[in-house]
Amino acid sequence: MYLHGTSKINGQGHLEIGGVDATKLVAEYGTPLYVFDETLVRERCREFVDAFRASGLKFQVAYASKAFCVMAMCRIVEEEGMSLDVVSDGELYTALQAGFPAERIHFHGNNKTIDEIEMAIDAKIGCFVVDNFIELQMLNAIAGEKRQKVKILLRITPGVEAHTHEYISTGQTDSKFGFDLGNGSAFRAVEEASKLSHLELLGIHSHIGSQIFEVEGFRMAAEKMASFAVQVRQEIGVTFKVINLGGGFGIRYVNEDTPLPVSVYVKAITDAIKDNFGRNEYPLPEIWVEPGRSIVGDAGTTLYTVGTSKDIPGVRKYVSVDGGMTDNPRPALYEAVYEAMLANRASEEPTEVVSIAGKCCESGDMLIWDLNLPKVNSGDVLAVSCTGAYNYAMASNYNRIRRPGVVFVSEGQSDLVVKRETFDNIVGNDLIPARMKQVSKTV
Repeated sequence: MYLHGTSKINGQGHLEIGGVDATKLVAEYGTPLYVFDETLVRERCREFVDAFRASGLKFQVAYASKAFCVMAMCRIVEEEGMSLDVVSDGELYTALQAGFPAERIHFHGNNKTIDEIEMAIDAKIGCFVVDNFIELQMLNAIAGEKRQKVKILLRITPGVEAHTHEYISTGQTDSKFGFDLGNGSAFRAVEEASKLSHLELLGIHSHIGSQIFEVEGFRMAAEKMASFAVQVRQEIGVTFKVINLGGGFGIRYVNEDTPLPVSVYVKAITDAIKDNFGRNEYPLPEIWVEPGRSIVGDAGTTLYTVGTSKDIPGVRKYVSVDGGMTDNPRPALYEAVYEAMLANRASEEPTEVVSIAGKCCESGDMLIWDLNLPKVNSGDVLAVSCTGAYNYAMASNYNRIRRPGVVFVSEGQSDLVVKRETFDNIVGNDLIPARMKQVSKTV
């Protein structure tokens, strides 16, 4: 397993993250357990900010909280001087409860409810990213009722398709998101938005996909956005102050993945903006981006305890752990692949090939196929790397399994930032109608 950030194998032959022995984390917090390398998270934040600062352009780097949203993470984003994207009232509430400055919050989503819009306006967030004509009218009406003027970007689908899994590609024409550039709806949206008295149109937004390992897609998107901006300025006199090129910057999950340094992505984006807007004598806009996975993905490690195994001669050996698709649904959803090691025997050489199975009552609950490990024993601790993005965020209570706790580690210290769920959490919202026969509890 590739060791990211502060991870290393210590003198005891154990995996160590943030200066803390993984076996000690398991002893204190139990498993499954999400462990985040706080130092690496902060380094990723600073890489983006520093790279944009070097460009000389005005910018905002907004962490896409859908990747991993808890109050402690929101606090890190605030401390690192970044903005924050939310896509629901739950994410917005989390950010506000963490004390995140509302003026640095951007609200995304293709189906924002009236309640969500009202909540965001009342909080005086910085910007809405508007996704469709219905939302445009609804947002203007609600803002008018509240006697406010709200800032917006229009989400554009530029027709640029990045080389990603089909389920997470969002920039192409056939998408549930945004106003299409090719069929004229984007232009009509700008015309309409510019006439609505309770909206201030800052500019446009695009997102071309996820887990992107090249820069050409971002260059193409910047070129299309610039061409559109010039057309809008010439035909209806609207000048965009902000161009948001979204996120999608890739990370290394396995050896075959080849992400670029953050500085390379950022330089490609800023150079493309300078070139395409400069040649048209267009005022250089402020550049916004929205990294999520690339901030937290490789900073996360999930620790499991090995339980049972099943060896089918000539076929494969299954090794089961105490988690699975409830804490990491990505292999089942996307056929995502991961690397792993035995955290308590990290210096030992592999001697067998096993497949890691989850504990859910589903044949498809498989975390890793064909993994090289030392001879695996019950009670070993399995560490799966790069689980910081979309693992906790997408976790569920399928089979009424309790969701894991989350720990941040840094400089030899561990801090619990999300408690492990309890049985009371599992049944906390359940109700039994009075008409049903009352029986005594057996637990």
